[in-house]
Amino acid sequence: MTRILVIDDDQAILNFLRVFLIQAGKFSVHTLQDNAKAYEFLEKEKFDILLLDMDMPNVTGLDILQFIKENDINIITVVLTGVEDIDLAISAMKLGTFDYMLKPIEEKRLLKVLDSAIDKVGIKKIESESSMSFTLDGLKHKEAFKKIITVNDEILKIFHIVEKFAETDNSILIWGESGTGKELIAQAIHKISAREDKKFIAVNSGAFANELFSSEFFGHSKGSFTGAISDKKGFLEDANGGTLFLDEIGELSLPIQVKLLRVLQEGEFYRLGSTRNLKVDVRIIAATNKNLFDEIKKGNFRKDLFFRLNINSIYLPPLRDRKEDILLLADYFLKEFNKKYKKKVSKISRPVQSLLTGYHFPGNIRELMNIINSAIIVESNHELRKKSLPHYFLSNNRIPDDFAEESASRSLVEVEREHIKKVLKLTSMNKTRAAKILGISRVNLISKTKKYKLE
Repeated sequence: MTRILVIDDDQAILNFLRVFLIQAGKFSVHTLQDNAKAYEFLEKEKFDILLLDMDMPNVTGLDILQFIKENDINIITVVLTGVEDIDLAISAMKLGTFDYMLKPIEEKRLLKVLDSAIDKVGIKKIESESSMSFTLDGLKHKEAFKKIITVNDEILKIFHIVEKFAETDNSILIWGESGTGKELIAQAIHKISAREDKKFIAVNSGAFANELFSSEFFGHSKGSFTGAISDKKGFLEDANGGTLFLDEIGELSLPIQVKLLRVLQEGEFYRLGSTRNLKVDVRIIAATNKNLFDEIKKGNFRKDLFFRLNINSIYLPPLRDRKEDILLLADYFLKEFNKKYKKKVSKISRPVQSLLTGYHFPGNIRELMNIINSAIIVESNHELRKKSLPHYFLSNNRIPDDFAEESASRSLVEVEREHIKKVLKLTSMNKTRAAKILGISRVNLISKTKKYKLE
């Protein structure tokens, strides 16, 4: 059973939660009124979930959250408070709070939050297994990730977490810089989920003016505004039964955030210009490149919407933290654009490889794709050369020619060995698959594995 610790200075609340949670039939419940003993309890006992009051004497809820963070205690925390305080909520979020509930506690909502927290407990176990070797072959749904090219351990770990998230119907928030592949992760979640045979609809929340977004998202009724000559379904209705991916969620206006919150809480909405509520069954996956904590502080994003979206969250690292993927991705894009433009650029020159691996990539994978796209269009040789690269890239990535040539030629054997080693690891030593990824014959790969002693 899931072990829950409840810390609150009000004995009446402790009594209520103890009885209510035990009656739910899936929790082992421990309560603590003397919050001065909280540190001792958390250090000595192992709990899965903590229900924590914030406004307590002697030791506050924030003190306990800080203690949990500083001591790396593996527990999911749900904050309970009788005070609506934005600053307090943001502080709790930054310290890793899973959810934030106002008293009096809504029983149904508490059970829903705890069900999501139980899922999170399983995810945290995966995250804590830092020594575990994550490979594609360890996944149940490898096909769902085929568009994501990587040998990076962190991304492979994310794949395993994504599989767990996809099995639930919870909302998911994907964090990460622009161009890191957030939509591809959302697509993978949809493919693995029970909604796979329904629609996946992706919407860029920042691409519409707020007035237009409301009409496009919720739909509108005939005559609701000038030009509304008939009823129209919105993205939400169109995605009914499936998955709706909302990119750049931080761009939504506050009035639309209120309506989206109603969809998440009640599963219903109104078309623009209509007084008839419509029911909808849709999973929301949101993505952001903004710091939503700052947006909440500024009053631009609703705290309650944040917690509804952030039931499960995924952070995608930038490409600069995935150095081993740069040449792998560049080679993949080279092949794709060769097909698109009917070119025969068979490889990337060594100076270009050095420039790519030494670059910061503020635009991440999307920027790398655009660089290869631009270069292959103008390249007239069989090899992608430095002179074909975009001017902005070269001017922001100044490496002297002699340095690039010397560095590349000196480390080429080592670069090749490491690259083959990572691809073999990715494929669990399956040489047929590895040869396909590397773009060489299986015989050639076997020869290289013997040469570099990778057997």
